[in-house]
Amino acid sequence: MRKHRFWLSCLTVVMMVSILSACSGGSNSKSENGDAAKSGNGESQQEKKVTFSYFNAAAGKDINTNETRIGKIFEDQTGVNFKIEHLVGDENTKVGTFIASNNYPDVIVPGISIDKLLSAGAFIPLNDLIDKYGPNIKRVYEPYYNLMKAKDGNIYFLPLSAVVGKYISAPDIEQGAFWIQRRVLKEAGYPKIKTFNQYLNLIRDFVKKHPDEDLTGYIALTTQDKFFSFTNAPMHLAGYPNDGGVIIDMKTHQANDYADDDITKRYLQELNKLNAEGLFDKSSFVDNYDQYLAKIAGGKVVGFFDYRWQAGQALNNLHEATQKSGNDDMEYMALPIVYDENIKDQYLDPPSFVNNRGVGISVSAKDPVRIIKYFNNLLTDENQILSNWGIKDETYKVDEKGRFYRTPEQIAQTNTDAFRESFGFKYFEYSWPRYGSGSTIPDGNSVGAGRQPEVAQTSYLDGDKKLLKAYGAKTFSEMFAAPDDRPWYPAWSIQIEQGSPAQIFTQKKSDLQRKYFPKLVLANPAEFEGLWGDYIKEFNKLGAADYEKLITDEVAKKIDLVQGK
Repeated sequence: MRKHRFWLSCLTVVMMVSILSACSGGSNSKSENGDAAKSGNGESQQEKKVTFSYFNAAAGKDINTNETRIGKIFEDQTGVNFKIEHLVGDENTKVGTFIASNNYPDVIVPGISIDKLLSAGAFIPLNDLIDKYGPNIKRVYEPYYNLMKAKDGNIYFLPLSAVVGKYISAPDIEQGAFWIQRRVLKEAGYPKIKTFNQYLNLIRDFVKKHPDEDLTGYIALTTQDKFFSFTNAPMHLAGYPNDGGVIIDMKTHQANDYADDDITKRYLQELNKLNAEGLFDKSSFVDNYDQYLAKIAGGKVVGFFDYRWQAGQALNNLHEATQKSGNDDMEYMALPIVYDENIKDQYLDPPSFVNNRGVGISVSAKDPVRIIKYFNNLLTDENQILSNWGIKDETYKVDEKGRFYRTPEQIAQTNTDAFRESFGFKYFEYSWPRYGSGSTIPDGNSVGAGRQPEVAQTSYLDGDKKLLKAYGAKTFSEMFAAPDDRPWYPAWSIQIEQGSPAQIFTQKKSDLQRKYFPKLVLANPAEFEGLWGDYIKEFNKLGAADYEKLITDEVAKKIDLVQGK
């Protein structure tokens, strides 16, 4: 009897302790932003802390996620830290070493090498893991499952572009444009510039008026993994968005590889003329990415074509300098340049889903369940706000109507690379399962701070406001035409099997362009026509027609999938 009473007493004590613990919550159950340390399923994470390896096939600073404010909060919630390794050197070479050894990082975010990894069987299927542990993943991605599944029905990676909620466009330029220094526009009296000839003549006139400044009229980015910045310009000038190496007819949906078209010849010939005039930077064909960025940030480059996200580091550095000096002369203005006056520009992206890029869990992963739970935990409204906006009253505020905004001081702080690295914005805004660009949360706020109109308006400095006023616009994107609906967009997201005739064609085309395009730009103008003829002869041997048919067929399939057919 005494023994029985003793165990009853012990049980009572244990139950009392459990109840008290549950009521108090404990001081360690709160994360840094004041939310309970819970997974996306609402289940407390009591598992032992673990570190997984994570390879991002983009340049950057290697870091443990828990060394950042955001990453530490996520570790408190899940017990998981990631050791991030970024790409150094050539992506295909690096990935080739993974494949040869059959030893992969736990998580991989590939770029152009994604087809190689898929062919090598580097990723595990995610279907069952999502069904068991990923209710948030399913909520975000299920509308896109038709576009995500491989031929075998499996999902091997999570794309980074799933739009959640009502889509909103960016108030500022996030994609491609022809950029020109603001001082050029000021000196010329803020002229309306639409055509490529007008743009180039503006550069010519400015350089001519400033002979002692050692200016570079025009620069291009041509490094191995970013050569598309050079080859994409003609399609934008012709009034098409970034569909990759093809343009898609709006009525017939026929794909056309424009590498041998007059629009490509025209672009190269104009650069050839610039070079002959001493206005093109010859080093464009040998400079690395860092050298390219340094030249833009150095204030000597008058104009260039590129995507905002790719030239961002240099453009951000210039904006930081403006904030300190109040002089925005060296900053750049994005212009929707086209070949002719009657062409409608299409630089702004329509709503889209990119299904050939994303983040996958490798076959070498030590604990796929913990990783998928971490991914699922990222995909709550609260954690997407944390990843993009940060911590309330520290990196953003909320007005009486529930609208998110940032003060000028918060905008200045969150735009600096040093802060973005230490806080974690630089690592968590992208390259993870996420609400895609243009997403909103249920209360109507933009998931991305940069797309919130209140932030855009507040972020504009006096120079920005003066420039916008001169062109009769409230935001910089207002100067660009609204995007037309393209249900297949972007065509470059169509998956092409590694080693297939289509993939071999694109590789041979790229090799041919790398061989001829520098020659065409740097040649004596009298030699241009002959070199172009030689290039076309070689190009015609590659079999573009078969490639174009494949893309046309795949565009039709994607349209059917998007429309639920």
